[in-house]
Amino acid sequence: MTRAMLGENAGAPAAPLSRKEQAVEVWVFLFLIVPSMALSLFAIRQGSLGFTVTASAIILRDLALVCLILFFLWRNGEPLNSIGWKFQHLGREILLGIVLFVPFFWLVAALELAFRWAGLSAPSTPAPSFLTAHDIPQIVLAFGLVAVVGVAEETIFRGYLLLRFGATMRNMTLAVVVSSLIFSLGHGYEGTAGLATVGLMGVLLCVVYLWRGSLVAPMVVHFLQDFVGIVLVALLRLK
Repeated sequence: MTRAMLGENAGAPAAPLSRKEQAVEVWVFLFLIVPSMALSLFAIRQGSLGFTVTASAIILRDLALVCLILFFLWRNGEPLNSIGWKFQHLGREILLGIVLFVPFFWLVAALELAFRWAGLSAPSTPAPSFLTAHDIPQIVLAFGLVAVVGVAEETIFRGYLLLRFGATMRNMTLAVVVSSLIFSLGHGYEGTAGLATVGLMGVLLCVVYLWRGSLVAPMVVHFLQDFVGIVLVALLRLK
């Protein structure tokens, strides 16, 4: 890890990016992620993708995107804490994430039920095959998946995109809304009720991040939410 990334530049600090430079950078990043995420809108009836292939692809994609973000920060001389990678009071932040997960889980479930009651569509099947682990090796892979996704997606959507949208839009409320809308795009297979629910999940995670100034608690909440829906459900299915 370079000293620049740790906020300890040896020489004079790099000049901050202009608003135009930040806009160009974030548009390049969005061009990389939005088209593939939008394909989920057409994946509701997709049954040919296997869990192992899909999970492995998601893990590699998310790790690559985080590496790209770290490169941007290194190139710009920006510290890691600018995207919420702050690990002071780590135990307290992890505990807070665990505590927040309980009301978060039930609120998200209630929101999805409310959206379905309001007439928004549900997925055609309870869980798409490409997100369903069927045996122990796949469940181990699923655990790795939810761990990587929890860290990577919070870094991408709550850390990096909020940093850039906040700087270019100069309106943090709008930045929260736009980053949450983009976050929801990758969940088109869940129907419009799922899209709306995930979008609001993104808003709630943004609120926690802005409150704490650290991504640790949102990462824990995100991990536990996916763990219950992917890993725990698969374990219960094996019994």
